[in-house]
Amino acid sequence: MNRNTKILIVDDEKIALKNLEHVMKKEGYDVIGTQSGQNALKLLEEQQFDAVLTDLRMEKVDGMQILKRCRGLYPDTEIIMITGYATLQSAVDAMKHGAFYYIAKPFKLDEVRKVVKEAVEKVRLKKENKQLREQIENFQGKVKIITQDTNMQRLLDTARQIAPTDCNVLISGESGTGKELFARYIHFNSARTKGPFFAINCGAFTEELLSNELFGHEKGAFTGAAAMKKGLIEMASGGTLFLDEISEMPASMQVKLLRVIQERELLRVGGTAPIKVDIRFIAATNREIQDAVKSGAFRRDLYFRLNVVSICIPPLSERKDDIPLLSHYFLKKYAVLMKKDITEISEDVTGLLMNYDFPGNVRELENIIERGVALTNNNKIEMAHLPEDLKELSIRTFRKKDGKIPSLEEQETAYIKWVLNEAGGNKTLAAQILGIDRVSLWRKLKKYGLER
Repeated sequence: MNRNTKILIVDDEKIALKNLEHVMKKEGYDVIGTQSGQNALKLLEEQQFDAVLTDLRMEKVDGMQILKRCRGLYPDTEIIMITGYATLQSAVDAMKHGAFYYIAKPFKLDEVRKVVKEAVEKVRLKKENKQLREQIENFQGKVKIITQDTNMQRLLDTARQIAPTDCNVLISGESGTGKELFARYIHFNSARTKGPFFAINCGAFTEELLSNELFGHEKGAFTGAAAMKKGLIEMASGGTLFLDEISEMPASMQVKLLRVIQERELLRVGGTAPIKVDIRFIAATNREIQDAVKSGAFRRDLYFRLNVVSICIPPLSERKDDIPLLSHYFLKKYAVLMKKDITEISEDVTGLLMNYDFPGNVRELENIIERGVALTNNNKIEMAHLPEDLKELSIRTFRKKDGKIPSLEEQETAYIKWVLNEAGGNKTLAAQILGIDRVSLWRKLKKYGLER
């Protein structure tokens, strides 16, 4: 570690300088020494040091000037003052301007070693904390969609293309696929990126509460309305409002929302004066909203207003290649957040995750990896760190494909392919697992074009 630690030593006494250089180099530090305060300032302009040891009294440029200049250039560098003219006032001045320590001559070399070691350790900890903060900010403050799936890449291209247009967007997909993440991605790639982004789940409130949350109210609008309150639509003006589970919105609220989209104005509950708003709406649903439109549960005109561009996010089971990529992303994320040195996921764990259908999608995968990071005491997530039900079960889910429920033949084909894969291509073993004889399996393989 010391080899990467750079130290500048400044002392106009040649013997003192040589002694300090010798001691610090022996400790393994990368040392540069100079007898000139002017040269020290030049060196500081050219490069950063972890610690500076400087004599206080020198001609032309003294230690206080070096201290102030170094503190201005590199706030994290620690400066140690050394002087043969120690006074209480000079010590107070040095510490007041940010010196790490004040050593009087003649000094003991062991004392200097100890002080430098403490200064270097402080710098190291500050660097680590800074890197940690940056990593955490990187994970928490930025919208990042991790994928190598071709279909997902196409969706991201669409999102980037429509982001600057300001049109409304309808995002569909199962719970946990990342609908809100896509909404944030569109917002932060649009001209509204400096504006606010608000999200609300339309199915989480009663009709009255949802109205109050979205439109706000005037003072005295109802019992308990002691002050005026702005709603999310008004607060999101200049930015984006994400309406999750839009299909759960009550019919009366759909009428009010349609007016806001058409007129770009709203009325607070109990209000009479329209309030102009500049807002982009991104809505999302995990249901077949077209069925709700056909049944009359969701207004057709509102549907078309929101569905200017539609994005359908596939479930994680349809983009299996993303599982290892997402797993290691979440591993790094939670290792940083939990301050753990965890870098690996065992092959057994990866194999199990690849064969699992994730009914909870990406959110479920993230929870599994977070749990693994929390439980492991070494640098790897092992099978022992997974939930018991996950280790015991391999859940297969039955999902609609392209809006249609798969036929029995499609399900049987998929199941036979999966069993064959689990059996490593061994047809005898696959037949035993399926509960049929080898001839029957051969007929099905031929029927479904699975011969190999």
